[in-house]
Amino acid sequence: MPAPPSHPGRSTGLGLWTLVALVVGDMIGAGVYTTSGLSLGALGSRGVVMAGWAVAGLLALTGAASYAMLARRLTQSGGEYLYLRQEIHPVAGSIAGYVSLLAGFTGAIAFAAATFGLYARAALPGLAVLPPQAIGAALILLAGLVHLGRTGAGAALNTAMVILKLVGLVAFCIAAAALIATRAAPIPPAPPAQPFRLPAFGDALVWISLSYSGFNAAIYVAGEARDPARSVPRAILIGTALTLLLYLAVNFAFLYAAPYATIVGQPDIAGLAAQALGGTPARHAMEALILVSLATAILSMLLAGPRVYARMARDGVLPRWLAGANATPPRAAILFQVTLAIVATSIASLRDLLSYLGFALSLSAAFAVSTLFVHHIRTGKRPASRAYPLAPAIFVAGTLLCGFLAALNAPLQFAATAVTILIGVTAHLLRRMAGPRSAVAAGDGTR
Repeated sequence: MPAPPSHPGRSTGLGLWTLVALVVGDMIGAGVYTTSGLSLGALGSRGVVMAGWAVAGLLALTGAASYAMLARRLTQSGGEYLYLRQEIHPVAGSIAGYVSLLAGFTGAIAFAAATFGLYARAALPGLAVLPPQAIGAALILLAGLVHLGRTGAGAALNTAMVILKLVGLVAFCIAAAALIATRAAPIPPAPPAQPFRLPAFGDALVWISLSYSGFNAAIYVAGEARDPARSVPRAILIGTALTLLLYLAVNFAFLYAAPYATIVGQPDIAGLAAQALGGTPARHAMEALILVSLATAILSMLLAGPRVYARMARDGVLPRWLAGANATPPRAAILFQVTLAIVATSIASLRDLLSYLGFALSLSAAFAVSTLFVHHIRTGKRPASRAYPLAPAIFVAGTLLCGFLAALNAPLQFAATAVTILIGVTAHLLRRMAGPRSAVAAGDGTR
């Protein structure tokens, strides 16, 4: 069954600032609190790590501009699955859909939940008896229950928590700038920087890009947005720009607040930086802020992801029961996502999830943006944006280059992504094979 038609002039649905909160909430999750420490271990230089955040941020801005063009033309929910299915081929849509299913949402939710468990145990000693995975799974279940009610209620809670998160991060940046500037004794200098290695930089850039990967979050709920042709593109651009500025300020504080030896290779760089700036009280405040950030990231992804699966189910790519009779919210798809995320939280490590997610999502986004060129060539209609064709060209080329360099440095994540693609192709072929048999069975039953 095709998706319900979009109504560009609708006066009800998710508004602009709710969509901006969805974008920001999805972007600011586990990655920003863990990635710089790991990247510093791989690159050996604070300056190079900061350059990575700047390059990835500029790449995300070009991606946001490109997705804004896509969102103006296709105002239904579905994201990369919808774009590739309509502009390239159904099998391309199936691949993108399974990347969203396994990496974009399931893996990303699992990463945020596992990190939430680690920080919750540190912030609340009474939880130390529980494994981090159990704490993360409980949060996933709670967030899923929130979204089983009205869409507006879950979105409103997400917006309120995003505002709280932004206020906390801005306050941290202001306090860090003041303390760094007035510190009586400078931090010990870092050892001589390692020689710059392009493959290692590309691999780290993929990790860092994961922290920006939610810039397209609004496209997944476009079918439920108010005036989607205007509000969704604006939300993508506003949310990405705000997050870029905040990331640069936050990571500067993380990298320069504590001695190099204390933070290099450490996933808990946020807590270590806060400890160095303000002692134990500051560390506890940072841990609370991280918990809020991770909870909003999970809320945002559980709002967006099930809309993709419901659309895939309506198209027959996933079992039709996930469509839930076109219900809003798609409760069956939400429960499906909750189950998958809890399983992933239980079986994967943080480092493995980080590498796999960054590579898989960057490739999916690059191919989705490339449909802008395909549509232009096929129809002769040029996107009505001054950013075309430069922004999509930079995003596609930059993303594919980073992915290639990362694959050279860490081939296992390339293999994991190849398996995901194979799953998408296999699922499409099985569905094609089952189609004729279903038709024959239906015909036999009517004789």
